[in-house]
Amino acid sequence: MGNFIDGRTSQNASYANSIAIPILVVDTPQLFGQIGLVTEGTTGVPRVQLKGSIAFLPPEGTVSITITIVRGTLSTDPLVYSALQTFSPALDTQLITFSANDFDPPITPLLTYTVFVASSALGTLRVGPENFDGILISD
Repeated sequence: MGNFIDGRTSQNASYANSIAIPILVVDTPQLFGQIGLVTEGTTGVPRVQLKGSIAFLPPEGTVSITITIVRGTLSTDPLVYSALQTFSPALDTQLITFSANDFDPPITPLLTYTVFVASSALGTLRVGPENFDGILISD
């Protein structure tokens, strides 16, 4: 059984239809959540468990949504998780939930994880809820 080291939450929007953030550039990652996990007390093999959700209103027609999680702050940092979901046709609010793990990450004083969303179509609107959270456990 692992020992809990730290847990954090990034809650951008708590309720459905509580925000209206357009995705203005096609296939370009847009940040929607970030957490930093303190590693003090980590022994053995560390593991990070990550999860979250994002709701969006797509434009008419087919749209593909990509969710990426990196260890760091930039979309070019080491990739931890990636998922692609295509909606065809998507005419109503869509909710994507995800779960990811980072096994044995390099231990630094603070492990930062950032989640991005990208859309294949202009006019995609982030409407909420949006959340991202994670926990660090070790042996």
